Amino acid sequence: MRSAHDESPACADGRGTSSGRDIGALFRRHGDAYRKANALGAMERRALRDISVCRTGALGGHRDVCARCGHERTVYNSCRNRHCPKCQALRQARWVAARMQRALSVRHFHVVFTLPAELRPLVREHEVLLLDLLFAAASQTILELGRDPKRIGALVGVTGVVHTWGRNLTFHPHLHCIVTGGGLDADGTWVDSPERYLLPVKVLGKLFCGKFLDSLARLFDDGKLASSPRRKKAVADLVEPAAFARLENALYKKDWVVYAKTPFRKPDALFRYLGLYTHRVAISNQRLLHVDDNEVVFRTRGKQICRLAPLEFMRRFLLHVLPRAFVKIRHFGLYAAGNVNSKLAVARAGIEPRHRQPGEDTSQPASPPAQDVAALDWRALFQKLTGIDIGVCPDCGGLLLSGPLLDSPPSARAPPLYSS
Repeated sequence: MRSAHDESPACADGRGTSSGRDIGALFRRHGDAYRKANALGAMERRALRDISVCRTGALGGHRDVCARCGHERTVYNSCRNRHCPKCQALRQARWVAARMQRALSVRHFHVVFTLPAELRPLVREHEVLLLDLLFAAASQTILELGRDPKRIGALVGVTGVVHTWGRNLTFHPHLHCIVTGGGLDADGTWVDSPERYLLPVKVLGKLFCGKFLDSLARLFDDGKLASSPRRKKAVADLVEPAAFARLENALYKKDWVVYAKTPFRKPDALFRYLGLYTHRVAISNQRLLHVDDNEVVFRTRGKQICRLAPLEFMRRFLLHVLPRAFVKIRHFGLYAAGNVNSKLAVARAGIEPRHRQPGEDTSQPASPPAQDVAALDWRALFQKLTGIDIGVCPDCGGLLLSGPLLDSPPSARAPPLYSS
């Protein structure tokens, strides 16, 4: 008899084998104990439930049968939760393809804005409010310095992706920004930034600090950071007037960390890199080295590893479940939605002739849009990404016929989204 929590053959690694080093399996084994030991919010409960049943019989599925040799395989549906490490590959591919059609064919810089550790308790307590503030302060900092005539003197394009985790899964809110290496000036002319230099990081840090803390003080003055009886004492203490003033003074004296990486010369490299930051979750199954009832061991950086008890691992993972409907990817400047058909189009028209090679056909655009993958169904997109046709029998190469499981529970889920 098939159990509701039987795994799809591709459940763990997307290649038809189950390794046991799987976050979903860990959640199934320890989920009840974690629920009893911790008070969970609605989104945490949902993430814990969805990841536990992802690609198991609990969500239903279908059975593939080879018309030639009779080979059978059972494939279960995915949970499609945005925090699930198994369910983001195809969604990420569609998003990156859409960005390829919009991004300018110029150098792009990767700039990272990190909030000081002293602010992390407040961010945890007022996550939507302060992550929105992180987006606003960082984007305004880049756009303001970009417009400065002493810098670029033009409107740049920015795509920001918020992350809340460090490599060891602790709470570490920061914003990854992809920024165009140049911008559109007031006359509608494209202006390039220096080849390997965008903006001074120390100036970025100071301006970011000032903008964030100024807005934070306004929130405090408006009572939006006020204490409540249910709030943890450490957070309640922070928002007492005297303590908040001390925190504010200490943060103004700190050097806020802003890091700018080497620019991407080719758009293709940018798009591949964007995919690493847009639809990532806190940790993938591939980073797990060992999982048992006593310990979870995973890679952090290089050869370094982290060892955690299962319930502590789950606690850290669930720290990074985003609030309902929170938008983690946002666009500013030339890439803002309101500028797509106006300023962005003008910038593209000014850039393309400058990037043509001698003898190149001028009747074609310099950067033809990427193939639109929105129209591809998930099977066709999976084949495009991996080269694997999942409609072909792995034993004899015959046609696989797909049908519903007779004892499958009702489910509105789409077919399973394969990912490694």
